[in-house]
Amino acid sequence: MNERALKTLIEAGAVKRLHIIADSSHFYIEVETPAGKMTASTLKGAIKTWATLDATAKWVRKLGIGKTTLDLSRWQPGQRSLTLES
Repeated sequence: MNERALKTLIEAGAVKRLHIIADSSHFYIEVETPAGKMTASTLKGAIKTWATLDATAKWVRKLGIGKTTLDLSRWQPGQRSLTLES
């Protein structure tokens, strides 16, 4: 779900909860709606990620969301991401 679709759902009141989830050294957003859970994505369809928690929180605030949950169970702040070539 890209930013435009997410804003539309927020304006319609269809977003039940928003979660910031840490995975390795990056953060991503998971959105709960009545239709199920979805992940925020870029316009190209890739999962939208942030390198810092404050950048993630600023993006969420820009959407108009003031309350969210934070899952740090898989956070590894010193871990570098691994690029795989196919």
